[in-house]
Amino acid sequence: MSWKNPENEQVKSILEEATTIAVVGLSNNPERTSYQISKAMQDNGYKIIPVNPKVDEVLGEKAYASLLDVKENIDIINVFRRSEHLPSIAKEAVQTNCRVFWAQQGVVNEEAYQYLKEHDFTVMMDLCIKVAHAVLVKK
Repeated sequence: MSWKNPENEQVKSILEEATTIAVVGLSNNPERTSYQISKAMQDNGYKIIPVNPKVDEVLGEKAYASLLDVKENIDIINVFRRSEHLPSIAKEAVQTNCRVFWAQQGVVNEEAYQYLKEHDFTVMMDLCIKVAHAVLVKK
């Protein structure tokens, strides 16, 4: 069995109901895609929680070394790491209160997908959250 993204209506519903996005691999470099996309999502009203052990803060928000260090409620875990890192991030994700895992465009890992689905996650892979928001959520 291979991975499959949810239908657009479900993705739209997730984006409309979410308020907080933990961004794994969020860089503090404004030229990096993770920064630009997270800034756009922040500008659209989402609270961004940076998860990156190499930075103290990004976009005015305190950064955490790991998903397990985040005490706030997380609605979406958005991942900007290479595909081979997804299984270890998935193992952290299942220990949080979040049940939505979103891997950015170009990022796919079948093992992580299967593991997350076994733990009742909604999983998006190879899909840009900013593009999905722009297309599906009309403001």
